[in-house]
Amino acid sequence: MTFPGAGRRDVPGVVALQDVGLQVRVGEFVAVVGPSGCGKSTLLRVLAGLTPTGATVTGGAVTRLVNPAGGPATAWMPQRDGLLPWRRALPNALVGARIAGMDRAVADERARALFDEFGLAGFERSWPHELSGGMRQRLALLRTCLPGRPVLLLDEPFGALDAITRRRMNAWLAGLDLAGHGRAVVLVTHDVDEALLLADRVVVLSDRPGRVVLDLPVPRDGTQDARRTLLDALDPHGGS
Repeated sequence: MTFPGAGRRDVPGVVALQDVGLQVRVGEFVAVVGPSGCGKSTLLRVLAGLTPTGATVTGGAVTRLVNPAGGPATAWMPQRDGLLPWRRALPNALVGARIAGMDRAVADERARALFDEFGLAGFERSWPHELSGGMRQRLALLRTCLPGRPVLLLDEPFGALDAITRRRMNAWLAGLDLAGHGRAVVLVTHDVDEALLLADRVVVLSDRPGRVVLDLPVPRDGTQDARRTLLDALDPHGGS
């Protein structure tokens, strides 16, 4: 993935990702970690078909994911919750489903069930400004899940939360089984502990241009060794 340099034509292009291959199986939760600017969010945008204008793929091709039910295969949750301040919580949750062409009654019924599953029951008529940061992110994730697309792309969904709320949200998300029901999840994060808690595999990207330097299955019988391996891959020079 090559992005042309901004400004004058003689500025060389910036290579965001190089020789990156990523395979995510059905029912799998994969976390992508790496230093700032290594192309993590770019990778999600490529998977979502949101490659910026002017970007090119060299030496290979991007295979677009196919939704067996028709329409886009991916649902993307950006870092900001993107809630519409003039809509209450339930109408906010329905925005993506309505754009996707879901039947209104079906979308409404599914949304109400998810409000209960996501711990938001009773807040359907709340305005976004009345919700806590954690509740807003849960609502944004609910909106992302509602259309039922087979691949979820999560771009640091809890990055703007304070440390305590983020920890609670990770514990909540770990028990949600997002990758169940024939779905796959790709999470971008800076947080190694978050990746180890939530993911089945952790993929580490190098400094720009981003390359895969480690693809690590997460052990379920203790993660201390895995944590050390990930930190070594993220900082191979040990800060020197």
